[in-house]
Amino acid sequence: VQLQASGGGLVQPGGSLRLSCAASGSIYSITHMGWYRQAPGKQRELVARVTNGGITNYQDSVQGRFTISGDFVKRAVYLQMNIVKPEDAAVYYCNAGGRNPRTGHPYDYYGQGTLVTVSS
Repeated sequence: VQLQASGGGLVQPGGSLRLSCAASGSIYSITHMGWYRQAPGKQRELVARVTNGGITNYQDSVQGRFTISGDFVKRAVYLQMNIVKPEDAAVYYCNAGGRNPRTGHPYDYYGQGTLVTVSS
């Protein structure tokens, strides 16, 4: 299973960036996908999450600025980042989780991360 994230880079404060992530390999019955981030010296934190039923939730600090969307048929998740702030700078990791259809066991996979730098 591989989650390939892309779209990170340098963005100016107030600017926009769109992150994409696609899952490949033997990953099925995905029930939720999301984005986490980790800034230097800080713990990894949930940024946004979307379920296969279309329910979304956001970290308070990004509410109203970021939009998560998921295509569960394509096994892809996106994060539109608007009005980016310096405190949004971090490595962003995509996540896909669900329940193994054969064993019933839950699973969560994470991508390798894509770096978002915020600077003027």
